Amino acid sequence: MRRSIILGWFRIVIGLLVFAFGVHLTIFANIGLAPWDCLGMGISLHTPLNYGIAMTCIAIVVLIIDIFMKERIGYGTVIDALLTGNFVQMFNSLNPFAENKNTILGIVIMLCGFVFMAFGMAIYMKSEQGCGPRDALLVGLGKRMPKIPIGIVEILLWAVVLLFGWLLGGPVGIGTLISTFGAGLVLQAVYSVIHFEPRKMKHRDVREITKILFTSSGSKKQKKDV
Repeated sequence: MRRSIILGWFRIVIGLLVFAFGVHLTIFANIGLAPWDCLGMGISLHTPLNYGIAMTCIAIVVLIIDIFMKERIGYGTVIDALLTGNFVQMFNSLNPFAENKNTILGIVIMLCGFVFMAFGMAIYMKSEQGCGPRDALLVGLGKRMPKIPIGIVEILLWAVVLLFGWLLGGPVGIGTLISTFGAGLVLQAVYSVIHFEPRKMKHRDVREITKILFTSSGSKKQKKDV
């Protein structure tokens, strides 16, 4: 069990790398950003922070909110918060191509980005060590607004995030609409092709994983002493 958990951490990192490359493609498409990316880019325009660090700061703030809302936080949630933004920044820095100025090509690039994001999320979630900070936030808000469909809660959350991103000068365009309404469809299509059902994942939180790790370690030590 201990070995599978540690291997799960490697799976999480690989999944986040694939996911981050997908996010990088949506940024490189240059036709407008998804709400959270728009906020991160907006913050980077008014602070010394680059996009990656700005997104990491946002993720940490969201993670703290998740904890106060008493949502299940796994090691995967923490790793996601700390690494994803920096991985995206790394890909942004390594990209040798000139800025895209073709809308049609931008749409194609963005859709390809969604595919990578979907595969990355599938790899990441199979570790069953927690969902991303923003997903946990959505679940927490949904619990506190039980009479409102979760889809509406998500749209309201995105609207608030997008508003702040736009006010800070984050790029908004046709890609923003495609990200808001099309990313989920691509995600579902990819999951259908690879036969992955995220709702069947049984995530463990930090406390459960830590208990397993120390219990496994203690059990092995006792066997050696005997």
